Amino acid sequence: MKKEVHVLAFDLGASSGRAMVGTLDKSAQEAPVLRLTEVHRFPNEPVQAGAHLYWDILRLLHELKQGFRKASEGRTIESFGIDTWGVDYGLLGEDGELLGNPYHYRDARTDHTVEKVHAIIGKNELFQATGLQPLTFNTLMQLHAAVEQNSVALREAKELLFIPDLLLYLLTGVKQSEYTIASTSQLLKAGTQEWDKELLAKLGIPSDILPPVVMSGQTVGELTEAICEELKLPPIRAVAVPEHDTGAAVVSVPVDTDEEVAYLISGTWSLFGTELAQPLLDPRVLPLGFSNEGGMGGTARTLKNIMGLWLIQECKRSWDQAGENHSFADLVVLADKAPAFRSFINPDDLLFLPPGGMPERIQEYCRRTGQAVPESIGEITRTIYESLALQYRLVLDRLEHLGGIRYPRLHMMGGGIQNKLLCQMTASAIGREVWAGPVEASSLGNVAAQLIALGEVKDIREARSLIKRSYPVDTYAPQDQEAWEAAYKRFLDATGQTLIPEE
Repeated sequence: MKKEVHVLAFDLGASSGRAMVGTLDKSAQEAPVLRLTEVHRFPNEPVQAGAHLYWDILRLLHELKQGFRKASEGRTIESFGIDTWGVDYGLLGEDGELLGNPYHYRDARTDHTVEKVHAIIGKNELFQATGLQPLTFNTLMQLHAAVEQNSVALREAKELLFIPDLLLYLLTGVKQSEYTIASTSQLLKAGTQEWDKELLAKLGIPSDILPPVVMSGQTVGELTEAICEELKLPPIRAVAVPEHDTGAAVVSVPVDTDEEVAYLISGTWSLFGTELAQPLLDPRVLPLGFSNEGGMGGTARTLKNIMGLWLIQECKRSWDQAGENHSFADLVVLADKAPAFRSFINPDDLLFLPPGGMPERIQEYCRRTGQAVPESIGEITRTIYESLALQYRLVLDRLEHLGGIRYPRLHMMGGGIQNKLLCQMTASAIGREVWAGPVEASSLGNVAAQLIALGEVKDIREARSLIKRSYPVDTYAPQDQEAWEAAYKRFLDATGQTLIPEE
């Protein structure tokens, strides 16, 4: 029996990517443990060419090849899997060749497409059909824009592959659509693995270009002979992992029981959600901003995007440009010393969406809402952290109200959990424990799915137990409950939010 099993996880975000080797160490006396090793990191920068913004997909393919080379030095790689951001895709022609670079989800060709789609299919009808928020960058909106603009590539296309499936195809020749990544597209029937062909027909979108949907956690192919010859590697197996990075992250929630799970993946965006057996399609869900995406095992990930640490990242950028250079750790110290509960913002206000001038925008919001205006760096930073924690409380309250579930704790994962002050504020705001960890959530979920496919781990529950054993969580208990309850009421008043609007 092998004492160690190595698999390769490619985790690609919208600005960078990594190749991570996951090692299942079975030599421990008590139980196996899991280790992660980063072997390659690379930028993933969009390219403006003429009027459009594209992904440099062939550069990404090149970087994946470098990842294979580095991962295979001194170890045998049993399998690999790829997870990325959602919604974007490439089109293949009749000969299987790529018909141009994939568009970036921020490309301007989809401006005003949501309104055009809603003129054909009503907002509520579209949500009930697909379970997703009608966002301008959804694949459905991108494809409708292509139809409206009489896209030559779409007319010539024989197959559509989402970004991780496209990279998998270029490495293995396999054409498929993994469920979690397909579920970000707004092309699937809510809670199913079926393309909504009737919906697509109403919008003039061809459904015959969509490949079969496969569930994650199974071997789907191997490196082609040509790739093996180029890289001087054996035919490594390809696994359909949860290919949406959030879907992969949720697999790594470190629990070893069947408890109801509420999670918060903290980074530039905060992704707050839960796992359910079926999507949450209550009519009140749509105006509250929740979407229903797919999870490994066919679950529904009901979640909401919150602006997240973008607020502090943009403030830091402005302060750095002004010569006020502070590390993120410095900002936490300054925030901790600032007075508590002086002013609040709604992190999801569209005022905070564009880059630039974030400290002034926060001050403008507080001034406009009749609150004390934070002046110092510490005061502005504390306003952000407290407002995020209280917004998490509101989203958790809404999720519990809509789903009829009381969650025993909140699982925080991702890079943002390195901010211990925010973790503690969140525990105090929600009035229950926060379990913080792991940081490398997407990569661990990717690795776990591969180990399940290889038969090294039985199922998701066993994988989560393995991750919990290998990466212990930090626990934060609520503090100063009366003060935080009073602050929550002031926060709701200041931001004009209620539990369920117009209920």
